[in-house]
Amino acid sequence: MNFRTGFAAGAGGALAAVAAGRAGRRAADRVVARFEARLERAVRRLTAEAEQGGPLVRAALAGARALYDGKSPGRALLSFGWTALKETLKRIFGGGRRGGLVAIVEQIDVGAPCRLVYDQWTRFEDFPSFMKKVVGVEQVSDEKLHWKARIFWSSRSWRSTIVEQVPDRHIVWRSEAAKGRVDGTVSFHELTPDLTRVLLVLEYRPGGLFERTGNLWRAQGRRVRLELKHFRRHVMTRSLTAPGGVEGWRGEIHEGEVVRAS
Repeated sequence: MNFRTGFAAGAGGALAAVAAGRAGRRAADRVVARFEARLERAVRRLTAEAEQGGPLVRAALAGARALYDGKSPGRALLSFGWTALKETLKRIFGGGRRGGLVAIVEQIDVGAPCRLVYDQWTRFEDFPSFMKKVVGVEQVSDEKLHWKARIFWSSRSWRSTIVEQVPDRHIVWRSEAAKGRVDGTVSFHELTPDLTRVLLVLEYRPGGLFERTGNLWRAQGRRVRLELKHFRRHVMTRSLTAPGGVEGWRGEIHEGEVVRAS
């Protein structure tokens, strides 16, 4: 074989390999296109059935959409599992309806003077230091606060406005939040000079899935009782031993307006 013949044979082999590679890619593209078309039809079908279907249909739709959006099979499987769990909980605990009003009434007796107990309560930004589920409190003004708390493994934020506050007597507030809200009143009652009863009345309107799920077991009421115990422990182990260091807000609020500053 001379040079020209060898070169031609080599070139022909290379061209054949390129052609084979292109043909292989076209075949692969056709397979992918058929798969995508089938997947798109599955998404459309599942979407049409989802409104009438059960949790598994909705979960299958979530998994198919994840694949269609280019996510890995593992991510698609996670989407399927999470959606199946969420949809099942919705079926059990009330679907997409907003939760109804839940009244929570709790009280606790604190072995400390009424003024000291009230002053410690008005130090809202101290709450995260002794309450387990309160993550943060920002007092924007005398009557407005921003709260953040843990709900199960998630977190919730809300804004509250104090509409009535009378020193050593009571505090009334209203709140705004995207998922559930709590309006309420806390009042302080002197039983003896060294014993104060704290009465807490809450109107809780659960909004999110976790809130509605927890509402079935009255988890919020149990949490309120525990937080009140944490408050009592803090007053009797910290505030009572150094009452001079507890400087509460002694102002007065009526109809959401500060009428007397501290």
